[in-house]
Order: sequence, then structure tokens, then C-alpha cells
Amino acid sequence: MTLNADEHRLLQLVAQETEPVAMSDFFHEIHPPTFDSSAPEDDPAREKWQQRQIGLYGASITLWEGGLVRVVHPANGERPDLVSVTDAGRAALA
Repeated sequence: MTLNADEHRLLQLVAQETEPVAMSDFFHEIHPPTFDSSAPEDDPAREKWQQRQIGLYGASITLWEGGLVRVVHPANGERPDLVSVTDAGRAALA
């Protein structure tokens, strides 16, 4: 499976963890906000960042569908799914 840059980085970050983690915890690390917090909703930099955040949700799904991460603790209404990397995920990073 060929991973794009976001999928690869997200998988790396999940693989570094010793405990199950929410993939969304890493979204701001991968693509930090590049706009002033007071920027209007239609600010081009804010919109670009929002699209990147949405793309990271897509990357999360791709990793799960590809069997590179597994859900250890399903979302429960208070927190999102917590995942860990699989052997296939570690192999994809090698």
C-alpha cells in the first residue's frame, strides 16, 4: 500500500505511542494552524487549513481500512476511537 505524506506521518505518530491514541490528537501537529485566531471564517488561510484537517480524517480512514491501525477502544460519545498500529502498519513504515 502506498501512503501519501499525511497518511505516512499520521501512521508514524501512532506507531510511536505505547498506548492506544486518538488519531485526531495529531492533526494539529501535522498541520498546525497558519492563520491568526481572529481571522474570519472565510479567510483563505483558515479555509486551506480546514481542508487539510478534513484530509487528515480521510487519512485516518485509509489507515484503518488498509489494516495499518486497529481500533482498540471504540468511540463512546466522550472520546473518539483509540487506535494502535498493526504489524502491517509497522511493515508499511519500514
